[in-house]
Amino acid sequence: MKNFITQFSRIFVGVLFIISGLIKLNDPVGFSYKLAEYFSEPVFNMPFLTPLALGLAIFLVIFEVVLGVMLLVGYKTKTTIWSLLLLIIFFTFLTFYSAYFDVVKDCGCFGDALHLTPWESFTKDVVLLFFILILFFNQKLIKPLFATPKTNFAVYLSVVLCAFMAVWVLNHNPIKDFRPYKVGTNIEKGMEIPEGVPKSVVEMIFIYKVNGVDKEFTEKDLMNIPEGAIFVDRKDKVITEGYVPPIHDFTMTKEGSDYKEELLKEPKLLVFVTYDLALSNPDGMKNLEKLNVEAKSKGYKVIAMTASSDEIIAKTKKQYGLNVDFYFCDAIALKTIERSNPSIVVIQNGTIIQKVHYNDIEKLIL
Repeated sequence: MKNFITQFSRIFVGVLFIISGLIKLNDPVGFSYKLAEYFSEPVFNMPFLTPLALGLAIFLVIFEVVLGVMLLVGYKTKTTIWSLLLLIIFFTFLTFYSAYFDVVKDCGCFGDALHLTPWESFTKDVVLLFFILILFFNQKLIKPLFATPKTNFAVYLSVVLCAFMAVWVLNHNPIKDFRPYKVGTNIEKGMEIPEGVPKSVVEMIFIYKVNGVDKEFTEKDLMNIPEGAIFVDRKDKVITEGYVPPIHDFTMTKEGSDYKEELLKEPKLLVFVTYDLALSNPDGMKNLEKLNVEAKSKGYKVIAMTASSDEIIAKTKKQYGLNVDFYFCDAIALKTIERSNPSIVVIQNGTIIQKVHYNDIEKLIL
């Protein structure tokens, strides 16, 4: 009986770690945003780690997948189980902290594929901790599945394949898109609230650094943000909890007016998405004007969307010779639409029909 429980725990923990890791490895940039949220001032106040978020995200998700493989094939049992135990203790602390202090709404354990509440995430980690403790106290029952050379090869191969996958999705798009803005999504329908469901009242609070000091602005104050202010973060202040549609923070604002209703009716709309122009990839930006001219010649309306200030927009347009109108949208929404900065999105009557990384512009079908 003890052996059965141990082997069940081995398979359960190993498979769950591999699945969870691969989902996040499919979108490491998205996971890095979640880590940056943990590093932010309202949570752990460790902003010096924010520039390292992407590197840490890639390391953690590869480590998670490889640990699952190591457990299943029986590679260096003692090292593997100690690593699993320390990792799950760390994540259990994070999820408890998030749930108890209500600072991170979704731990990102399964990326955008499955959203868990903070307490659900904590419960999941407690269950995993229980099964890992079974493995910890019954290490002698965990034997390698293969001879040593084959076991080593399986682990090394998993490392190589994970590294290859990480490089691929960083330079292209996630292999599987689980986000609310995936191809085929109608943005207007994604914002709809079904009849009869309780509606949430949420106030978006935007944090900008003004003269070295973080200041909060409500949505109606956005047009009065001082020149030179730098976007830091955005948080949602829930006035009344209720149903939240998949798409709830999408705007196309220009000079104080939101044009999304008008623009989403365009039959041929090409959008350059760049949440932060100051961080956009220079090589990707250099190709946008050429694409702009080509798209307009084929009847497309071409616009750009960003969360950057008017000052940075003007500087960028001059630097890259961009002849497009920029519309404001929250940085978090833009990061959700596409991970690459910049990226290109084609919308037809409000429905997303194409999305490409700046490295894949040649794959656009206009």
